[in-house]
Amino acid sequence: MMFCPGYCSSTAYEPIELLNRISLSYSKGSRSESKNKLMIASPQYLTPDEYLYLEAESAVKHEYIDGEVYAMAGASDAHVTISLNLATLLRSHVRGTSCRVYISDMKAHIDARNRFYYPDVMVTCDPRDQENSDHKRFPKLIVEVLSKSTEAFDRGDKFIDYQTLESLEEYVLINTRHQRVECFHRNEAGLWVLQSYTPETEKFALESVDFTDTFSALYEDVDV
Repeated sequence: MMFCPGYCSSTAYEPIELLNRISLSYSKGSRSESKNKLMIASPQYLTPDEYLYLEAESAVKHEYIDGEVYAMAGASDAHVTISLNLATLLRSHVRGTSCRVYISDMKAHIDARNRFYYPDVMVTCDPRDQENSDHKRFPKLIVEVLSKSTEAFDRGDKFIDYQTLESLEEYVLINTRHQRVECFHRNEAGLWVLQSYTPETEKFALESVDFTDTFSALYEDVDV
């Protein structure tokens, strides 16, 4: 059976035609001040299944926020390099375990808030996450690399959304303008406790995955 989102009415469209219809809505969208890196892609409501179907066909990544779809802007050299450095270090660290490391092409599904985000780095150790190839529902660690346009959103609304993930033990923010790592760890009482690291400490730790490494490794090839 051909898939057709609700806004197709009674007309039949092939997948490429559906994507073209959504792209025509870009000019009708508006930029959200709290999500500066995002531009609304369609003012029409999409269900999660409709979003996942269209996203699989799209050349541009979009995040999904309660029925609205937002196109993601490109990242800076520093942003990409830091993300890759950390993902590489974590991949070596968890090799041989049940944990998996994902970079920014994998979605995190926040079911309680009806959201799909693309974290810069994500680690899951839950076998249930192998049931879905395009998104993960039970991450243990989520990392966002900050930029000037995304920092307020990553610290605010996005963090609030991530906190609804019962599996999440740690949320990490990495700065691109200067060397700083902020780790928010959920304690036994369910409270989020902040531990900050700077070059003066030489090393940083991610408690959720029992990982420690140096600032020089994290910021390798990054001029900050």
